[in-house]
Amino acid sequence: MKPMFSPSLMCMDFLRIKEQTEVLNQYCDFYHVDIMDGHFVKNITLSPDFVKAFSKIAKKPIDCHLMVTNPEDYIESLAAAGATYISSHAETINAQAFRIYNQIEALGLKKGVVLNPATPISYIAPYLNRLDKITIMTVDPGFAGQPFIPEMLEKIAELKALKEEKGYNFLIEVDGSCNQKTFAQLAKAGTEVFIVGSSGLFSKSENLEEAWSIMQDEFNHCVNE
Repeated sequence: MKPMFSPSLMCMDFLRIKEQTEVLNQYCDFYHVDIMDGHFVKNITLSPDFVKAFSKIAKKPIDCHLMVTNPEDYIESLAAAGATYISSHAETINAQAFRIYNQIEALGLKKGVVLNPATPISYIAPYLNRLDKITIMTVDPGFAGQPFIPEMLEKIAELKALKEEKGYNFLIEVDGSCNQKTFAQLAKAGTEVFIVGSSGLFSKSENLEEAWSIMQDEFNHCVNE
């Protein structure tokens, strides 16, 4: 499978969103929107209102990563705003996972789940067959600039083996420190979707088209060495 890339929109230059989106529309596979509530994680970032505005210029699927304590409060508003994927944390939905996934399906959206570094894959075993995408956090959520957690490579490989064994259709995505230092290891372990933020993409150049070219060259060099 061709590797896919999902830029993290909270790392964009918010004064140049339209200009940068016109560039990203040409190259990316998804858009990653972090929605934090200040409770599940301490920060507050993007919102359904942002998604509503952004969806008017986006030409690729919008994946909403709900770092929130009550994800059910956001699903209908995000569906109305133009989201494509709803990716909730397993740590917040497991008491009502099937009800939440039924709601997401009924709204015509795709279903994702996100696992914190300390949460095992077995935690989501009852509904693996229902998922369109699984995101493995390779840093603890909510804080930028954290070091990559190498133990997550085994978790990605475990998920890949399970997907192949059972014939599941979910995408394997990684969130956290996807950059030239980790691309090779992540790809080898089985990552299919790479969420790229400041270190992987936006810090490469003020010219986003040039930054994307640098990121792509670095990825190709790392995985083909």
